Amino acid sequence: MCKFADKIQPFMPHNIAVLGSTGSIGTQTLDIISQFPDRFRAVVLAAGSNVDMLIRQATKHRPAIAIIADERKYSALKEALSPLGIETACGEQALADAMERPDFDTVVTATVGYSGLLPTIRAIKAGKQIALANKETLVVAGELVTRMLRDSASEVIPVDSEHSAIYQCLKGEDTATVKKLIITASGGPFRTWTREETARVTAAQALNHPRWHMGAKITIDSATMLNKAFEIIEARWLFDVAPEKIEAVVHPQSIVHSIVEFVDGAVKAQLGIPDMHLPIRYALGDASRLPSEERPLSLSDYTSLTFEKPDAEKFPCLTLAPRALTDGGNTACIINAANEVAVAAFLRGAISFHGIYDTITDALDRISFIPTPTLDDYVATHHATIEYCKRKIEQ
Repeated sequence: MCKFADKIQPFMPHNIAVLGSTGSIGTQTLDIISQFPDRFRAVVLAAGSNVDMLIRQATKHRPAIAIIADERKYSALKEALSPLGIETACGEQALADAMERPDFDTVVTATVGYSGLLPTIRAIKAGKQIALANKETLVVAGELVTRMLRDSASEVIPVDSEHSAIYQCLKGEDTATVKKLIITASGGPFRTWTREETARVTAAQALNHPRWHMGAKITIDSATMLNKAFEIIEARWLFDVAPEKIEAVVHPQSIVHSIVEFVDGAVKAQLGIPDMHLPIRYALGDASRLPSEERPLSLSDYTSLTFEKPDAEKFPCLTLAPRALTDGGNTACIINAANEVAVAAFLRGAISFHGIYDTITDALDRISFIPTPTLDDYVATHHATIEYCKRKIEQ
């Protein structure tokens, strides 16, 4: 699905839409836009519910439009930004409709979870360039999105550190010569804990990631290692590599972001400090190298870089990747929706840490399987799974 340029093209200034501008990836994207004002301009800013931060961002960056998904927050947004001449809108439909605006060419999809699917599809239909940070878009509907991209002028450059690393390693290579994609994982906060110990963990413990500073949802996904299952699914669609050629390895130092092994025995890896500015900057720069003032990697700071096989018995969510890719259909959509409900329930103390996996597998047994889903089927599956899991947890 990813298209690799044969040579670096002259850089063209970009007008950018940032979806999820108040989240971790969104705020770092705006950092980079501020660093390169002659190269980038934020034209669309969109957030879920953090209206105060969105107002501050819009006041600074002066986009053409600011959108808040939470309609209850719209009056505050409009009141603050209308005097500045900034157009405002609210709701998920407004966010999707904005993807067809002619005043930007690149969209950074940094929303969390399923919410990124419909705007990304609309952006593909409009031929926008996509810096993809929302892995759930390809987890939920990878086959559909891949099919749409074949008939679109859109190109995708991944922002996830692991997939950006693979993308960089594959530039100039024939993907037919790939023997294996190896996606690295930090192991999260419970890498050395036993299965019995993780049964009693609290939300505060799960949110204490040893390497990365991320939003709550992705941090919990890292703790369960479901994020690694999602990244395997995403890699399958991004790079058109057979599922059996993709695997995960635990790398606690988070310096090697991913590895590609080729049929001749050669191995390429991308290294860097655990900082999302690098893959964001790379994606915004059309896969070219822009100068950075961030702290560079110094290998002498690390006495060793270690790797270990992930423990699927301790982290059973890892097994959901092969299940999703083998069964196909709407399986991954069910997994994603059930996980969204389960993570929210765990964070508010309604279920245990192990209850996240149990909620997902229960939903897989209960929600109807659709072998060749349409977009409407994915939407219906998502909502049916959300409703089922909420009812089940509330019982």
